[in-house]
Amino acid sequence: MNKNLVFNFNLVNENFDGHTPKMAMIIENGLISWIGPQSKIPKKVKFKKEIDLKKKKIMPAFIECHTHTVFAGSRADEFELRNTGTSYLDIAKKGGGILSTMKKTRTASAKELLAITQERVNNFMKQGVATIEIKSGYALDLKNEIKTLEVINKVKGARVVSTFLGAHAKPPEYDSYGKYLEFLAEKVLPVVKKKKLSNRVDIFIEKNFFEVPESRTYLSAAKRLGFEVTIHANQLSFSGGAELALELGAQSADHVINLTDETIQYFGRNKTVAVLLPAADLYMKCAYPPARQLIDSGATVALATDYNPGTCPTQDLSLVGLLARLEMKMTLPEVFKAYTINAAKALGIDQEEGSLAVGKRANFISTDAELTDFFYSAGAMPEHELFIRGSRTLVG
Repeated sequence: MNKNLVFNFNLVNENFDGHTPKMAMIIENGLISWIGPQSKIPKKVKFKKEIDLKKKKIMPAFIECHTHTVFAGSRADEFELRNTGTSYLDIAKKGGGILSTMKKTRTASAKELLAITQERVNNFMKQGVATIEIKSGYALDLKNEIKTLEVINKVKGARVVSTFLGAHAKPPEYDSYGKYLEFLAEKVLPVVKKKKLSNRVDIFIEKNFFEVPESRTYLSAAKRLGFEVTIHANQLSFSGGAELALELGAQSADHVINLTDETIQYFGRNKTVAVLLPAADLYMKCAYPPARQLIDSGATVALATDYNPGTCPTQDLSLVGLLARLEMKMTLPEVFKAYTINAAKALGIDQEEGSLAVGKRANFISTDAELTDFFYSAGAMPEHELFIRGSRTLVG
């Protein structure tokens, strides 16, 4: 780990207004120990190394707070079905969707899953992502959900936050959603906790999937075991998932397309983060979340890709930010904030990263590009360098 490094740079301020004063940052053991004007670097500090980034700007590294990056196989055929009129629910009823990926993920070895997952994580890092959340949920049994979580925890490079999403769909071994949730609560969650594979639990709440009453019981059991909770909420309908997330004090409610004015105002008074996933909405031909109303209500809004094999097979952060600006009327500063400190809040790690402040991880992006070049051209992240805990990260 680097010790006593000093970086000289131009700092992008939190309003992203183009004002970039000449600054310096001291990093000790991967954490920021001092940040301020170059003219006021403490004289008593002895540096192991001084790194001059010259006139480059730096900003917090991006945080991907909602992905399903561990899976085997492809569902490209389903895209054609949906695009020609077959609904997501109809595909699921015929054994497609999540259950299709389940079969391939169960049969894949841990070694195979780790190799393809590492490649995908490297692709996120190339775009300036230092921290990524990855969910399980494509195995849906004890043995293979544990396998998936173990794979997640072996990923190198970026910091990975693992989330247990056993309640992603009902596997064919169970005849009711309630019975499957009882199995997860009684047999799987205690193992996940004992093995320290995750401290977060997610669930997909939707009509004809997991519904609110049984989900409340399951998430309450998870909380009693010490898990934080998050919810796939109100994506396809007014499912009640967002309201349950607010009721339970969840870290986040994700998707949140179908919201009443009352619920939007409730988000504005609550710490639960609204995680918006516009690339998934593009693929699913859904409406877009009411980002403008949420932000104006005072809600904390984050952005993420929702990268997954079926309903959002893209890792493109630029596309997400572009859709947020074009379709959800978010400003560029709001997009940057949604992909940094607000994403950290969605994962409960905002005291550790998401902004450049004393005591936080030195995760940042260095760039010569103009800020307006970001989240402008789909598929084209401006040239930059990623530093994780003060170390320049080279991803081939």
